[in-house]
Amino acid sequence: MATTLYLAGDLVFRPGAIALFDRLKAICAEYDIEGLAPFDGQEDVKELPAGRDKLMTIARADRALMDHCDAGIFCLDPFRRAPDMDAGTAVEIGYMHALGKPLEGYTVDGRDYPEKVADYWQRAWQQPLSEITGDDELSSGGWRDADGMLAHSEGMVQNLMVEGFIELSGGKVAVGTSLEAAFRQAVEHLSKRL
Repeated sequence: MATTLYLAGDLVFRPGAIALFDRLKAICAEYDIEGLAPFDGQEDVKELPAGRDKLMTIARADRALMDHCDAGIFCLDPFRRAPDMDAGTAVEIGYMHALGKPLEGYTVDGRDYPEKVADYWQRAWQQPLSEITGDDELSSGGWRDADGMLAHSEGMVQNLMVEGFIELSGGKVAVGTSLEAAFRQAVEHLSKRL
């Protein structure tokens, strides 16, 4: 029986999501891994009216799929033009990490997280980050945004808890020039440790 892999990320929100997941599943199959998209097995959800009941049905189904899968792979691309990834995917990383499952990440945006935050603040608000100088009560980063919030995680593509949980599970974050190339790198790394 093939290893099952939960395919997570903002991909479910992208145009042509089903075709995209089909391409990613084909890559998984090359490594004798069965890729499962969050909406696999949720055909009846489409018939439900929009609203809270439908959303909670999706949440329960996604949780059941994560419980079923042997490992998880997560797209860490910035979401909705912000520096941060999809919040739901971050929750899934934490959940699967708590289950003790192997995790991998991938992205096409390999910039350091503080660089993404700086770029966002400049584009959205025309304000730069401020470098922390002197003694600061929090030494986990070197920058603050215009609201005074610490922007840390230098050397990581997302917040340290996201990438940290992936690394603590034995995984890493693959960076590629295309989504499929980054995904393939992550699947290959995962296949060597399963």
